[in-house]
Amino acid sequence: MKWRDWDINLKVRLIGEGFFNLLFWMFFPFMAIYFSDHFGQETAGLLLILSQVIGTAIGLLGGYCADHFGRKRMMVFSAVGQAVCFALFALANSPWLTSPWVTFISFSLLGLFGQLYQPASHAMIADVVPEHDRAGVFAVFYTSINVMVVIGPLLGAIFFFDYRFGFLVVCTLVSVVLVGVLQHWIHETVPMKKAAEHLKENKKWLHHLKDQLGDYRVIFNDRIFLLYILAGVLVAQTFLQLDLLIAVYTTDRVPLQTLFSFRGWQLTVDGKNLFSLMVSMNGLCVALLTVSVTKWMTKFRERNVFMVSAFCYGVAMILMGATINAWLLLAAIVLFSWAELMTVGVQDSFIAKLAPEHLRGQYFAAAGLRFSLGRTIAPIAIPMTIWFGYSWTFFILAGISYLGMMIYGLMFSMFYRQKMPVAEKSIS
Repeated sequence: MKWRDWDINLKVRLIGEGFFNLLFWMFFPFMAIYFSDHFGQETAGLLLILSQVIGTAIGLLGGYCADHFGRKRMMVFSAVGQAVCFALFALANSPWLTSPWVTFISFSLLGLFGQLYQPASHAMIADVVPEHDRAGVFAVFYTSINVMVVIGPLLGAIFFFDYRFGFLVVCTLVSVVLVGVLQHWIHETVPMKKAAEHLKENKKWLHHLKDQLGDYRVIFNDRIFLLYILAGVLVAQTFLQLDLLIAVYTTDRVPLQTLFSFRGWQLTVDGKNLFSLMVSMNGLCVALLTVSVTKWMTKFRERNVFMVSAFCYGVAMILMGATINAWLLLAAIVLFSWAELMTVGVQDSFIAKLAPEHLRGQYFAAAGLRFSLGRTIAPIAIPMTIWFGYSWTFFILAGISYLGMMIYGLMFSMFYRQKMPVAEKSIS
């Protein structure tokens, strides 16, 4: 799907959200350091976990609201909330006030409004893009985010620590501009009949809560979708280890060694340097190759793509746990990145295919459980290294990924059997 064929909603959002994501990634990676310095590591960790759990619940609410009240309405509401939070964030780090607690509250609320925004954002893409082009469009948006993930922390290392107040003021202004852009340049895409009916009903909040629970009961009775979430949570235990187990392992176990040598010149790396190089390589692979790999993956059956991706994650885990050689670890991170690239655009496209039109927002919100639940479970790999050792921990994670691969196989068998009668009926 060429740029000129894109809906105006997508063009405006890709540019506007690109600037917002750049600013977000200029402070997000450093917040754990900030909170640890002010509250201590244990308290900071508990607070961040609590924020994440609440954010998961809010994300499910955001999916319901996106389906019943409109994609644009929820995106504008979330953007307004983020602008207010950035203003509060800036105030808490201003020449007039320094408050770590207000900073934590504003940072947590930023995450909550982001959780409200995402289901509507994904559902809008599914609304305006034909099925055969969705994977490519989702891939472009994912690439945009990953480019900012690479650039943002480099700039943030300068501005967040040395010019925090001015930087947060700029974030506030950009958020206000994004509100205006969303309000005036994008149009609503939710089925208007359904949205209008819910607005006319003027229900109390308890009735809306009851409706939401009813809708999610329908979703979680979808056995194919439930298996998709379960497999996703299992496979997530591998790719979420990049800044957990892999970081600890390379820092703790990889010795100083030579990468290149030419005559009298040598390039050496220790564990910390190697980890930074691995993260940069992963980000660069995703930023440069997402669109092209996604186009290639759409030529294959989705079952093969998901299963091979899970298999590659498992192989990468085994290879990492079996070596301390820098070149082999870099080869493992390339395979790790390849596994990620295989499913980047395909996964959101598949969710859109599973979801009924009137429940798209909630399906995307529920699908986010793959990552939110995965992030909640993934840190257990750190104490596992004490219980079982590094090699066995990597091997166990590989086994979990292979279990996810088998569940993907079962899920797609059910999915293709479900689609077969429909196809036969249409032919007859």
